[in-house]
Amino acid sequence: MKFDSTLEEQFEEMGNDHVSSAEDTPLRDDAFVLSDDEKIKRIKANVREIMLTLGLDLDDDSLMGTPNRVAKMFVKEIFSGLDPQKKPNSSTFDNKYKYGEMLVEKNITLYSTCEHHLLPIIGRAHVAYISNGTVVGLSKMNRIVDYYAKRPQVQERLTIQVVRELQRVLNTEDVACVIDAKHLCVNSRGIRDIESSTVTAEYGGKFKNEALRSEFLEYLNLETKF
Repeated sequence: MKFDSTLEEQFEEMGNDHVSSAEDTPLRDDAFVLSDDEKIKRIKANVREIMLTLGLDLDDDSLMGTPNRVAKMFVKEIFSGLDPQKKPNSSTFDNKYKYGEMLVEKNITLYSTCEHHLLPIIGRAHVAYISNGTVVGLSKMNRIVDYYAKRPQVQERLTIQVVRELQRVLNTEDVACVIDAKHLCVNSRGIRDIESSTVTAEYGGKFKNEALRSEFLEYLNLETKF
């Protein structure tokens, strides 16, 4: 149908332009009806069909285990952040030492997957907050980034989700996140620009103040040596 074809072309164009349609990851109501094992079984069969369609010989020693490996990787690893039961338990503690300046956790390694082409996003996240009476363990900030990264993503949504979760955990609006990442859907296909990277930012509360935001960005330029 001409109408269906036009819609498909529009969605393809949106995907190439990395348009994000929602702050929350789009999930169906029945997203968690199947167990992990059932999902792996279904994905394995579908990956096998894709490979056969491409003309690959799945009787070859190197390829015969690929459908199972891909299915397990999807469910257990790179898309495990879709499962709310795997969200990190972010315990907070009283800010007994009365530290009142921003705390910055920078250069958090980030691996995610572009939801438009299912190709890797690789980069760094930088997160900051100002205590409202509570603090969170440093590693929990890394785990929150990792949890939301482990799902099909667009970088804008990922940045927002990290900030919203830390705002919820810390009970403060004063949270900021900057992500600088390379998208292999840009670097390895399409325009094939291997030099470009994408920077996104989300500022909440006091970080909307230009002076404080500038201070945060200056910290990111500090060279860390050990």
